[in-house]
Amino acid sequence: MIGPKAYIHSDRLKQNLWNIRRQIGDRMLMVVVKADGYGHGAINVASVLAGEPGIIFCVFTIAEAKELREGGISNKILIFSKMHRKWLDQTIEYDLWVNASAMEDLKALREFHNNTGDCPVVHLKFDTGMTRLGFDAGQADTVYQFLAENSNLPVEGIYSHFATADEGDLSYAEFQLKQFNTIVKQGNEAGINFKYTHCSNSGAVLNLPKSYFNSVRVGMLAYGVAPSDEVSMDVDVEPVMSFCGPIVNIRRVKPGTQVSYGGVYTTRSDTNIAVVQMGFADGFPRPWYENGYVSYQGQHFKIAGRACMDQFMVDFGDVEPSVGEEVLIFGKKDGNQIPVESIADEIRTTTYVLLTAIHGRTERILI
Repeated sequence: MIGPKAYIHSDRLKQNLWNIRRQIGDRMLMVVVKADGYGHGAINVASVLAGEPGIIFCVFTIAEAKELREGGISNKILIFSKMHRKWLDQTIEYDLWVNASAMEDLKALREFHNNTGDCPVVHLKFDTGMTRLGFDAGQADTVYQFLAENSNLPVEGIYSHFATADEGDLSYAEFQLKQFNTIVKQGNEAGINFKYTHCSNSGAVLNLPKSYFNSVRVGMLAYGVAPSDEVSMDVDVEPVMSFCGPIVNIRRVKPGTQVSYGGVYTTRSDTNIAVVQMGFADGFPRPWYENGYVSYQGQHFKIAGRACMDQFMVDFGDVEPSVGEEVLIFGKKDGNQIPVESIADEIRTTTYVLLTAIHGRTERILI
C-alpha cells in the first residue's frame, strides 16, 4: 500500500525490555499498551512481548483489553479506567483485572459477587498526588475494613501513579512515595498481603529506584523514548517506531516558486521539490513544518511549506531522489535517524502526543 508507514522494530522492543529488566532486577514487569500501544499498535507490541517471562499488560479501556484477548493475547491484563458495573460480566468472560478506585467500586464488586458467585481480580488504586482516579490516602483504613468484612473479593494488587517522577525536582514524587508506603503498610497491618505492588512508571524507573516495589510499570521507556527531557537515560533503549512516508512526485522548480498553502515557503534557487504522501491526518506533526526536516540517505532535507492534510513537500536542492523511496520523519531506520524527542522539543509538545497521533491511514508494519 502506498502511503505513510510506521515500522515497528520487534528486535528493539525485546532488547529494550531486557535492558529495563537489568535495571529493575527480579520484579514483575507491567507493560502499558493503552492508546493502541502508544501509537505502535497494541497487538503488534503485545504479540512480540507475550512470550517473554512474567509480562503483564496494562490498558485503559475494556475495549482495549478485549482487543488483546481477541488478538490471541493470554497474558494478564489490567484495566486502568474507572470501573463500570455494566461491563463486569465481560471481565469474567475475558479474564481481566479491574481497577477499584472508590468505595462505590468495591460495593459494586461485592454486589456482582453476591449475584454471580464470581469476581474479577482487583487492584486498588490510591491517589497520592495526581488528583485523578483513586481512593484518598485518608480512606485507607475504611477500604481495608471493608475488605476484611468482604474477604471473598480477590484483591491482589495496590498501586498509585507519580505526577512528577520524570522531572528534575523529585520532591513531590518523594512526597507521593512516602504516602504510598504508608498506605501499603496499613494494608499489610490489616492482614492484606498484596501480590502486586506497583508505583513506578518510566520516569521513576530512571529517576527513583526505591519506588520499584515488587512490580514495575513501563510505558514510554519500553518504546525507546525518553519520558521527558529532564531524566537521565541510564537504561540503553532504542526507538521502536520509525515513521516514514513515500515520495510520490518530484518536480524541478525555478527560484521564487511558492510551495504549499499560504505561500509561506519560497524557493531561492533551482531546486527539486518532492511530494511525500503523508499529512497531519496521518499523524504528521503539522507545526514541525516551520523548522522541520526529514532524513533521506543519512542527510536532512528541509520541509517546504505548510504540511497538508494528506501530503507535504520537501526541498531536496540538487539531490534527485526517486519516486517510491521513503523519507524518515522520526525514528531510526536504514541509516536515517531523527529522535522524536527533538521534534517534541522544537514544537513544544510531548513525545506522548506525537506518538499517539499516529493513526488514520498509517500502516503499521512489524519488522
